[in-house]
Amino acid sequence: MSARNSIMTAALLALAVPFGAASAQTTVVNQAVTQTEVLAAQRAWCDALVSISTTHASQGQAAAKALAERVIDAAYGYQMGAVLFKPTLTVAPQTFRTTRAGALAYFVGGDTAFPNDKGFALNGWTKCEIANSAIFIAGDSATTMGNVSITGPNGAVTTVDKTWKFVKDDAGRLRIVVHHSSLPYRPN
Repeated sequence: MSARNSIMTAALLALAVPFGAASAQTTVVNQAVTQTEVLAAQRAWCDALVSISTTHASQGQAAAKALAERVIDAAYGYQMGAVLFKPTLTVAPQTFRTTRAGALAYFVGGDTAFPNDKGFALNGWTKCEIANSAIFIAGDSATTMGNVSITGPNGAVTTVDKTWKFVKDDAGRLRIVVHHSSLPYRPN
């Protein structure tokens, strides 16, 4: 039997199998991202930032670092490869943080390889809110752009422009694979 005939025979046999019988054994993998998942991931990020800050205030640097490690491992996709992370307050030559170690240093400081990092998440943040300008969902990924406003211990609010891209890992959990944050442009 030729290869073409084998393919056609297999196709015809597939059509001949009752629909219920075939679908009962079919595994469906759906990596589609939903708006609800995106909003939950953003909320979790905000909650984690405040939690790292309050943990630092109540339990110290080591506890804040341990929590930040868990947060990074749960929220970001470093286990999938490089994450395109551009934090708000970084300077060349360490502006971009494509590694887990770079992200951790940014959030909690204390890494001699990143001497300018003092620990952004340790600033006593008490509140974090997200105002999306738009959410673009395309199948297995979602990109958001908008503002994140964080409140400091004295009540002052800092607002940053933020873009995130999320994809699902093999377990179906959303992971941040792009994170760009910057202070809004202020003309002279």
